[in-house]
Amino acid sequence: MNYYGRLKDLREDNDIKQSRIAEILQTSQQQISKWETGVQMMGVDKYIKLAEFYNVSLDYLLGVIDTPRNLK
Repeated sequence: MNYYGRLKDLREDNDIKQSRIAEILQTSQQQISKWETGVQMMGVDKYIKLAEFYNVSLDYLLGVIDTPRNLK
């Protein structure tokens, strides 16, 4: 799986709208859409916030591993 597909899958699996993630990351819903479709890359700081929000490791969030690991 590519890294941007994981962003969308995690969000949808948790029944969260793009607008909610935009609030968390202090950006727009349109920007979230660009990240989830791979049009633009997201910064490391945003990945860290999402990893903390979803309580998953960065390697899972980035699609390096397929089995989620909790941060804590």
